[in-house]
Amino acid sequence: MRIGIVVDSACDLPADFIERENITILPVTVQIGEAVLADVRNEEATMSFLSGETAARAYDAETTPFTVQEVHDLFLSKLVLDYDYVFCITTTRTRSGIYDNAVQASYTILNDYKPVRTAAGNNMPFALRVIDSQNVFAAVGVLVVEAARLRAAGEAPPKIRARLENLALYTQGYMVPPDLHYLRNRIRKRGDRSVSFLSAALGTALDIKPILHCNRGDTEPVAKVKGLENATQKMFDFASKRVKDGLMTPTVGLSYGGDLADLHKLPGYANLREVCAEHNVEVFESVMGLSGLVNVGKGAAVVGFAAESEKFS
Repeated sequence: MRIGIVVDSACDLPADFIERENITILPVTVQIGEAVLADVRNEEATMSFLSGETAARAYDAETTPFTVQEVHDLFLSKLVLDYDYVFCITTTRTRSGIYDNAVQASYTILNDYKPVRTAAGNNMPFALRVIDSQNVFAAVGVLVVEAARLRAAGEAPPKIRARLENLALYTQGYMVPPDLHYLRNRIRKRGDRSVSFLSAALGTALDIKPILHCNRGDTEPVAKVKGLENATQKMFDFASKRVKDGLMTPTVGLSYGGDLADLHKLPGYANLREVCAEHNVEVFESVMGLSGLVNVGKGAAVVGFAAESEKFS
């Protein structure tokens, strides 16, 4: 059986992995003033787009996920021909409309695919499943890597589906945002009031950085640390501890809102890579996708892995 994997562009994974595994991207369109770019996970295009005047206005960006019709058209024009079963793994529905759009599109896709496949000489049934990762950025990639591994191992769709849906419950995403004022402006634009003006002002004045945690669609601060480098080191050290304790998959995802050379310089990064190597855990690191970058700001660092929940310390 030919199994396909689809993700939205806010899922952070290296370009070579996406290409090697034939991952299909559902783009998110980003508009800043008159500048418009469809995010298809092109790192060079992302960094070029977020430069000069455009970068200064990034907090005012409008992001638009693939519509129901666009998802439907992509499947009918390509995916129902290339595959027999497709897993569509999305950013948590609490932070993006792509999950709901993909679910709505799935109904019409399953109604409309037969004539398309028949015309191509294929009368076998087609199926798809939309999986809510219940997470964001590099943490979404943990599920995608596992889907690719299970596919390569020849596992059947029901087993892959059950594994991914269970794994989503235990996928942990952590992030250190560099600029609370920027983050506050973005989430208010999206209708989220979780970062108040006072906390943003105090955090900026005192150089306090929160460490945010996402699991099962909920995002909340789990620590507040003075200084960006101290905060990222604390996050990476915690991830190193979890790797030593044992993960549910041999995967750690990392993404960064900028040049990866800057990620590599952050305290705690080198130790995390060493710990992962010692425990046979593969690290997948990438520049954060454009849609994610405009939402959380340049310089944001993210780590994701799958493990039982544990109090951050």
